This record gives sequence, C-alpha cells and structure tokens, in this order.
Amino acid sequence: MSGSDDEDWLYRRGAYSDGQEPAERAPEPAPEPPRPRAAEPTPVGHYDADGDPLRTGEYRASRTAPSGPPPRAPEPRSAVPSRTPRRRGRRGARVLVLILALVLVYLLGIPLATWPFMPRTDAAPTGQRPPDSPGFVYVLAGSDSREGMSTDEQNKLGTGNDAGRRTDTIMLLYVPPSGRAALISVPRDSYVAIPGHGKNKINAAYSFGGAPLLVQTIEQNTGLHVDGYVEVGFGGFVNVVDAVGGIEMCPPTAIKDRDSNLDIPAGCQQMDGTTALGYVRMRKADPEGDLGRAKRQREMVSALAKKMLSPATVALPWRWWGVNSSTSKALTIGDDTGPAGFFGLGAAALKVGTGQADTLSVPVGNANANTPAGSSVLWDAARSKAFFEAMKRGEGDLKQYA
Repeated sequence: MSGSDDEDWLYRRGAYSDGQEPAERAPEPAPEPPRPRAAEPTPVGHYDADGDPLRTGEYRASRTAPSGPPPRAPEPRSAVPSRTPRRRGRRGARVLVLILALVLVYLLGIPLATWPFMPRTDAAPTGQRPPDSPGFVYVLAGSDSREGMSTDEQNKLGTGNDAGRRTDTIMLLYVPPSGRAALISVPRDSYVAIPGHGKNKINAAYSFGGAPLLVQTIEQNTGLHVDGYVEVGFGGFVNVVDAVGGIEMCPPTAIKDRDSNLDIPAGCQQMDGTTALGYVRMRKADPEGDLGRAKRQREMVSALAKKMLSPATVALPWRWWGVNSSTSKALTIGDDTGPAGFFGLGAAALKVGTGQADTLSVPVGNANANTPAGSSVLWDAARSKAFFEAMKRGEGDLKQYA
C-alpha cells in the first residue's frame, strides 16, 4: 500500500487512540475531462483573409495554384558582376576610333599638304549671274596651254607651238542633291552667244577672255550657276596619267593621226601620258569629229578618276603622295574654290570613277552646221532647254533628257 492508503485504513480502524484525527487533507482536484479529438488536424500557420484556418483541400489548392508572380530567388551576396568584359569593350572601341582617325588623316592629310602648291586663277565672271540651284556644277576645262614645255616636249606630244589660248575640252561635272551625278561634255565647236563678242564657237570665249568669260558664257547659255572651275594643260594631263601608272583604253579600231602624233592598234592597251593625250585630242581621224573626241574625253576622265582613287593607289603611300603632288601642280583652280569645294570636286570624281555617274553630252541638233564661224555644232533647242531646266531643279537622272 502506498502512504495515503495506509492512512485511510488506520483512520477507519480507530488506530488513533488519543482521539486526535489527522488534519483534513485538501481534496484532490477533479480530473480534467478528455479533450475531443479532431478528425484531422489543421496545418498550423495557414489561414484565409478573415483569419480562419484553411481546410485541407483549400490549403492544398493554395499550394498547387499560388497567386501572383513566383518569388524571385535572391542573388548570392558573394556574386559581384565582373567589369572585365565592359573594360575590354571600351578599350576595343578606343582602338577602333584611333585607327579610323589615322586613316582619315592619311586620306585627307596628304591632299591638304599639297593644296598650297596648286595654281590659282580668276574664274569668277562679273555682272549679274544666275541664282544658285540645288546641287553643284563644276566647269572642267582642258586648255592647250604649253606653258613650261620645251620645244622637244612639244614635238614629242605633237602639240605644236601655237601661242593662242583655246580649250580643247569643256565639261560640266554635275552633282545633284540626290541621285546620280553626271559628267557632261560641251562640244568645243558649240555655236553660242559670247557676252560682248556676238555668236561664235564656245572655245573662242576662252581665247577672248580666259576662264571668267568661259564661265560667263556657260552660265548665260545654260541658266546654271557655276560653283567651281578647274583647268588642266597639256603637260599637267600627261604628268597625272603617268603618276597613276598609265590608263587602260580600248579603242575599237586602229588610230593613226599625224596632228595628234598618235599611232595605236585596236583593242585594249595601256596608255602612258603621251599616248593618252593624243587619244583625247585626236579629232580629224574620228568619223564623228568633235563629238567622237568628246566621247573619248569622257571615257578617259572616268578611267583616270577610277585609277586615281582606286585601293591600289590609295593604299600605297608613295603612290598616293605622287598622285596628289602631280595633281596639285597640274590643275589650276578658281580663286573662289576653297578646300571644301575642292574636296566636293574629289567626291564627285569618286562618283564618276566608281560608276555612280552618267557620262552625257549636251543634246545636239546639228553636228555640222554651216555658220559664220565655220562648221559648228548646234544644240537641240527644245531638248537642251529641258536638260538644263532639270539640272536647275536638282534632278538626279538626266539620261531621259539627253
């Protein structure tokens, strides 16, 4: 028996003889009623918006279809973005910019270095001039100047020793705001009005008043404003052709002309400066006369521009320097043509050399007209007017008017 059971038993048997009873014990607390057992315990910590526990199905549904975007995994604190690729990219960009700057200095620096040696001439006409029009118009004149040439050189080139000043070649280089550029021949025997001298062949304008009167004659007969003037003599042309290593030409027939000192076979061949000069000067042996010569001149200018600005010329520093040096001494430019205008002329020549320009002629109505000045070329009045009006509007396709 336990202690409490013995004490109860002794009390009931009168074991306490002295009549004293033990102190009354405090009643033991009643046992708590058993708690009702839940059928299925509700997961702790899952409640709805009102604070009531979620049922098992609702809790599972909330786990399988959570609302809102999934939580973004935190980036590890130790992961620090590396700046090495960015720095390498910046370094590569700087190297590229430096290379481009050096190429630009090379391409433009040499022409600028030879620019001060280029002869100048007064080519701006006096009096009222046509207004500026969209695009640019340059006059390219090939004079028969023999300045600086010895008698032996004149005999070699077949130029003779005439003291007069004439222009065997007159061209307009037209650069529109957009579209194709155009290299346009003006036949030197064109019968036009020359300011202050009546009507005559257009090359007589150069004899009467030099470059200013030639430019004025072109402006008054075309209505175009001339933006620049460039002239080359016999000797200068020869030097430029030789500087690029010659030009390949492909005459369809053999040519033998005593006046131009030319004797060449048919077919493609490399022409040096002397042969090239005879090729562009020859007229009497050409069935088309002055018009045939103008075609060969456009052909030669296109080939020369292509050779001067070809990668084979530009990539070799000594050849690039030689071309610019020869050109600066061979060309005479107008006083009002600055470096920007000359680079614009170079950009136009690049268009001609890369086939982005048309080679045309002023529309002709009669190639062998009898005039007081002798056999002359007459422009087609209606077609030439439409041709020059299109240029004044800045149109970029003149073939439809030629």
